[in-house]
Amino acid sequence: MNASRTWHPHVTVASLVARDGQLLLVEERIDGRLVLNQPAGHLEPGESLAQAAVRETLEETGWHIRLHALVGMYQWTAPGGRHYLRFAFAGEALHHDPERPLDAGIERALWLTPDALQAQAARHRSPMVWRTVADWQAGRRCPLELLGQVE
Repeated sequence: MNASRTWHPHVTVASLVARDGQLLLVEERIDGRLVLNQPAGHLEPGESLAQAAVRETLEETGWHIRLHALVGMYQWTAPGGRHYLRFAFAGEALHHDPERPLDAGIERALWLTPDALQAQAARHRSPMVWRTVADWQAGRRCPLELLGQVE
């Protein structure tokens, strides 16, 4: 690695929230294109990974959730060279606040079956969208305690 260039991966979180055989997703506008993603976003200073996942889900969908498990950790390099480190969580929907404004760029929250999501693979924001669902469907779950936060 070039010593004059500092590497800063983007640390992100995503939530896989299931209800009645469907997953909570967002349709968002990225570079003028409507794409599908789990509720997801960046870790902010002072919050844990789990807190970030709960916050991002609320901000992007209006759904309050409870996390149960870590599904996986994923590394991806996007076209153009941006590096991402994603922590994906499994959780449950508690209640919805339909009056809550959604984050900028989010067109709507929607529920899709995994099959319907997979059928729209060309619209996934990144390959991590389906990879996390596939791991979730395979039953991959790690206890949240795996992500110990050191104070």
